[in-house]
Amino acid sequence: FPGLADVSISQDIPVEGEITVPVGSHSPDEDYSTLDEPVKDTIMRDLKAVGKKFVHVMYPRKSSALLRDWDLWGPLVLCVSLALMLQGGSADSKDDGGPQFAEVFVIIWFGAVVITLNSKLLGGTISFFQSLCVLGYCVLPLTVAMLVCRLVLLVGAGTVSFIIRLIVVGAMFGWSTLASTAFLADSQPPNRKALVVYPIFLFYFVISWMILTFTPQ
Repeated sequence: FPGLADVSISQDIPVEGEITVPVGSHSPDEDYSTLDEPVKDTIMRDLKAVGKKFVHVMYPRKSSALLRDWDLWGPLVLCVSLALMLQGGSADSKDDGGPQFAEVFVIIWFGAVVITLNSKLLGGTISFFQSLCVLGYCVLPLTVAMLVCRLVLLVGAGTVSFIIRLIVVGAMFGWSTLASTAFLADSQPPNRKALVVYPIFLFYFVISWMILTFTPQ
C-alpha cells in the first residue's frame, strides 16, 4: 500500500467510543460457582445462613435479613421438630402418633400458605417463598416453648405446672407474632397492615393452643 506512507494521524482527532478497561469492576466472586466448592463448604455455608436467621428471629427487629436470602430448611426442621414433640404417643401405646404428626405438619404449612396468599391478595410486595420463610422461622420461639413444656411435664402436671406452661407459651406466642410482623410489616400497604397481622396472630395462636393443651400419653 504505497499511499499509506503519506498518511499521518493527527493527535487532535477525537477517538469515538470507550476503549478503557475498568479496573476492579469485576470481582473474582462473580466467576466463583458453588459447583466448584467442596460439599463440606457448601453444607457449612448453608448451616451458617440458617443459624443467622435463627439469631434474627430471637432478636426481632425491622430488617430484611430473612427476605434477601430465603430458604425453607430452617422452617422444615422446626416444623418436623415441633410435630415430633406434639405427637405424644408412647412406645407401648397402640397409637403410633402418626395422625398427630400429620395434623401438626399440615396445620403449620397450610396456615403459612394461607397467610402468604392473603398477604399477596392485599397488595404485599413480598414474594411467596419469602413469606413462607419468615413465617416458618418465626415458629422457633414456639418450638422452644414446646421443649420447655415437655421438660415441665416430666416433673408433674399440676396447677403450678400449668401456670408455668401458660406463662412460657404466652411469652413465646407474643415473641413469634412480634418477630413475624416486624419482618413483614414493611412489605404491606400502610392501610392494610391490620388485615395481614390478624391471620398471623391466629396462626401462631392455634399453634400455641396445641402446645399448651398437650398432655403426654
